[in-house]
Amino acid sequence: MKKSSFVALMLGSFSVVLFALGMCMVLIPKWNTFNLGIIFGCIGLIVGLITLIVWRKMEHKEPIHISGKTVMTVIIGVVGALALGVGMCFSMVWGQMIIGVVIGLVGIVVLLCLIPLTKGIKG
Repeated sequence: MKKSSFVALMLGSFSVVLFALGMCMVLIPKWNTFNLGIIFGCIGLIVGLITLIVWRKMEHKEPIHISGKTVMTVIIGVVGALALGVGMCFSMVWGQMIIGVVIGLVGIVVLLCLIPLTKGIKG
């Protein structure tokens, strides 16, 4: 394993754990740690962004250029993830299985559309 991959693995795992812990702290009212959970979640997101920057520097890649395609890719990814999450909420929390599965499948299809959008289709 390359050093850059190992560093990205360690920093990425740390950021995901911080973010997940923060979300649990926010969403479980029994813990009474809403404000602290927001802080943990934000720190997790910041460490995740730092991980991306460090990994790109270690791989000698140029910084990400923000273009229209990059912005649209991010928007499509967010919409797909939100649709998948809303579908899961409909199914698991609100007990409306059919509409939840339909919305979740729409989210999955939107996320799958990211592959040809980012990689392109080669014949």
